[in-house]
Amino acid sequence: MTATTRPHVLREPPFRIPADRADLHRFLRAALALEHLTVPPYLTAMYTLRPGTNRPAFYAVRAVVLEEMLHMALVANLLNAVGGRVLTADPRFVTGYPALLPYSRDRITVSLRHFGVTALETFLRIEQPEFVSGPPGHAPAREDQGWTSIGQFYGTIREGVLRLSAELGERRLFSGDPALQVGPEHFYNSGGEIFAVTDLASALKALQVITEQGEGVSMSVFDSDDRIFGEAREPAHYFRFNELLQQRSYAPHDTPAGGPTGPAVDVTWHDVHPIDPEARVAHYPRGSAVRRAAEEFNDVYAQLLCVLETAFTGAPRALGDAAPVMLRMRLLAERLYRNPHPDPAKRARGLYASATYEVTERHFERARRFVPLRRAGR
Repeated sequence: MTATTRPHVLREPPFRIPADRADLHRFLRAALALEHLTVPPYLTAMYTLRPGTNRPAFYAVRAVVLEEMLHMALVANLLNAVGGRVLTADPRFVTGYPALLPYSRDRITVSLRHFGVTALETFLRIEQPEFVSGPPGHAPAREDQGWTSIGQFYGTIREGVLRLSAELGERRLFSGDPALQVGPEHFYNSGGEIFAVTDLASALKALQVITEQGEGVSMSVFDSDDRIFGEAREPAHYFRFNELLQQRSYAPHDTPAGGPTGPAVDVTWHDVHPIDPEARVAHYPRGSAVRRAAEEFNDVYAQLLCVLETAFTGAPRALGDAAPVMLRMRLLAERLYRNPHPDPAKRARGLYASATYEVTERHFERARRFVPLRRAGR
């Protein structure tokens, strides 16, 4: 990071348990922004893999991206259930990169980096289990020491949901319009994992899925998908990334303390397109093919965020449009990342062009014209 580049900061709610309904909306909007913050770095790592190589890494990162999209949908369902409003097609929702990792006492910079050791080490910090950060459980708010982990942040939301349900009554708290809920018939790659949030039990289930898919069941390597959904048990995100870093998979009885002891994972670190983590569209020459591709990528990414907002604000069937938009993103990325960087000095360092995820209101204006009107029943 250059001396002039300052990381963007995602606004965090105060270090306390949500006090009322409006406060809970604030925390859930922050959770939605947090889940979104992880998607561009993970996609960047996946897109920079040279086509046809590192298949275990490609599919591992892709699986995490799809689960992050699931988490966004579950947070949106919970926010709608308690009477909030989802907003994703707005420049204020989009995080610039590099960014500081929120909900961490350490100043950890999250950048758009090519697949490699540095990127994976950052991903491990993002997904770090709460029991690795400190003692399990939520620290009392009166200590005012700040967040230690994302898991602690979600634990705070869970406590707020429990308290407000007791104070207001379950029916009064979960009074949002059921028509806004995204269900398994809408989520294009859910495998039955997306579900409506309509009451306390489903709200707690959503928070459990989000937390345990990211950092695993407490003191375990694995998530709880087998118990919740009847699906195959998989390593949580933190441990999937550690498998790639250690180049070895976790065996069924491995523990977080013992490390992976299973079969080797084939990772070739050189089969990537190295990129500048501070790339900007403005760095590419005006009128060049690379600049046009980078600008088009940002347009398509804005389309994805518009699709999500449309789906989460009254037209859940619109979520089916996310799959072709993400496919378009991947095709554009393959076309973009294979180009050596147009700057001679960066090209001499072996760097390639890359997507920048710079989305402004101008991009959203164009994207809104693209996204079809998909209201309920259409």
